[in-house]
Amino acid sequence: MNVLFKTLGFVFAILFAIGAVLQYNDPDSLHWIIVYGVAALVSLLFALKKVKFVVPLVLGVFAFIGFVYLYPSDFQGFDLNDGDIKTVELGREAFGLLIISVVLLVFAFRIKRTL
Repeated sequence: MNVLFKTLGFVFAILFAIGAVLQYNDPDSLHWIIVYGVAALVSLLFALKKVKFVVPLVLGVFAFIGFVYLYPSDFQGFDLNDGDIKTVELGREAFGLLIISVVLLVFAFRIKRTL
C-alpha cells in the first residue's frame, strides 16, 4: 500500500474518532458513537493492513443504505437557520453516513486492487 492510502487511513481514523467523541450531546448519541467508532476502527485497521476486503465493503454498503434511508425528502441544508431542526438533523446524519460510505468503499476497492 502506498503512503497516500496509509496516510488517508490514519487521517480518517482520527477524523471518525473525533466524530464519535463529538456525538456525546446528540439525542441518540450511543448509536452514532458506535457508527463513527466502527468507521474509525476500520480506517485504522486499513492503515495497518489488518482488515480484509469484505469488511469495509459490507460496512460501506450498509452506510450507503443508511444514507438513502435517512436522507430527508425536503433537505433544507446543514445550518439550523436553514430550516426545521429535525430535517437539518436528518440531513447531517445522512451525509455523515455518506462520508463513511465513500471512505470505506474506497478503502475496500484499494484492498481488492492490491491483492
